[in-house]
Amino acid sequence: MVKVYLAQPRGFCAGVVRAIDIVDRALVKYGQPVYVRHEIVHNRHVVDALKSKGAIFVEDLSEIPDDAVTVFSAHGVAQSVVKEAAQRKLPVIDATCPLVSKVHNQGKRYVSRGRTLVLIGHAGHPEVEGTMGQVGAPVHLISSEADAGALDLPLDTPIAYVTQTTLSVDDTKGVIAALKARFTDVVGPDTADICYATQHRQSAVRDLCKVAEVILVVGAQNSSNSNRLREIGIEEGLPSYLIADENDLDPRWIEGVKAVGLTAGASAPEELVVSVIDALRKITDIEVVQMDGIEENIEFRLPAELREPAVVDSNP
Repeated sequence: MVKVYLAQPRGFCAGVVRAIDIVDRALVKYGQPVYVRHEIVHNRHVVDALKSKGAIFVEDLSEIPDDAVTVFSAHGVAQSVVKEAAQRKLPVIDATCPLVSKVHNQGKRYVSRGRTLVLIGHAGHPEVEGTMGQVGAPVHLISSEADAGALDLPLDTPIAYVTQTTLSVDDTKGVIAALKARFTDVVGPDTADICYATQHRQSAVRDLCKVAEVILVVGAQNSSNSNRLREIGIEEGLPSYLIADENDLDPRWIEGVKAVGLTAGASAPEELVVSVIDALRKITDIEVVQMDGIEENIEFRLPAELREPAVVDSNP
């Protein structure tokens, strides 16, 4: 008998729920198609489900016809994208996660006070690109303590830092410490401003590592927070695998194993976790154990134009 320990919390966060709900409601209210700039969240199953309902995903506004309803993804966009949409008079619904918007506003506030802004994050991630394009001033992107040490700025430069939301307090504390050790005037947001979902899911994986022999993370390869969950398992000394769904599960991973830890990234739906459990059950006898953990009950408000209940026709 193999015990399968389920992390708590896992899967969808409030920002992801809101973003998906925005696309669903927009399709009901405005009809097909609704255009979404970039994947609404980083999960192929979610994107494919919305495509089947009439959403069209694009990477550039030039791919969107005039007058078409346009949704910005949960990762946020640069001001240049906002301005281009306004110039074209595209009807835009902004699904940017409120916690990402909070980082944008923090960055703008620091810059308005004359500080040089440092963003701790991963180059190329859409959230990072959006944040760097929102601030309206030069932004220094760093991802490591070495990057902090290599910043070509006078040591008395007034520094302010913000962080990518898919990084936790644990992920950023070393980089922040390196900034504070090098520069004489450094400020940043309170740790309470760090994305709650990132912190909770990483803490839950650390709890899993105390009871499991192998860690399975359900999530997309391009999901920053899902990759980080797998990395934590490896850091804790356990074989850890990132799988998109049950089809990626390799039975050899659980040979001779008595305890499996199972979690999901913030953009992975619970149905994928269930499918992995079902796949494990076909391989061997399992007992599913729900871990104790934080119960999340946070909800983010929808944009005003979508707040009335969306009525979905249940007739075929």
